[in-house]
Amino acid sequence: MRERENITGVILAGGRGQRMGGVDKGLQLLHGRPLVAWVLERLAPQVDAVLINANRNGERYAAFGYPVVPDQVAGFAGPLAGLHAALAAAATPWVVTVPCDSPHPPADLVARLAAALEDTRGEPPELAVARTVERLQPVFCLARRSLLPRLEAYLEGGGRRPGEWFASLAMREVPFDDEAAAFDNINTAEALARLEKAG
Repeated sequence: MRERENITGVILAGGRGQRMGGVDKGLQLLHGRPLVAWVLERLAPQVDAVLINANRNGERYAAFGYPVVPDQVAGFAGPLAGLHAALAAAATPWVVTVPCDSPHPPADLVARLAAALEDTRGEPPELAVARTVERLQPVFCLARRSLLPRLEAYLEGGGRRPGEWFASLAMREVPFDDEAAAFDNINTAEALARLEKAG
């Protein structure tokens, strides 16, 4: 797919950061650099374009040199609202999402998700989602931009759960058990402090 079609990478930084005291997680520092900068460093080389989904501090995120797109769904509606904003803004046929609070996503994330979508067995896939040790990682997904109307309808109906919406799609789960630690996210100040101390 990478040879035939382009992919936009989207960093999801639109949450409230409630478990971290309401701060903007993507802008919290790890070894002197904002978490979003670490994610950009890993994600940008894997994709053809980058967007940052953020609902606060738009100017600070824009300083990283990429377009910033806020949710179109009001009320901090979660990661699906970020995916919705990305699908609406992207100019490519595919969009891959990564959260701002997982500073070291796999360097081969996009390649492995894209390879799963080359699988022609069964129904043509619309979405590939990372999985680690039997646990789905829904904010690490590669989705067709043409899914936008269906996601919009799901959100307008009050739906918010990624797993529930994914279950309605032709989905491929992609195992990353060999890189499970790359999906660890920083949800609390304590977790950030531990990572900082670990070096």
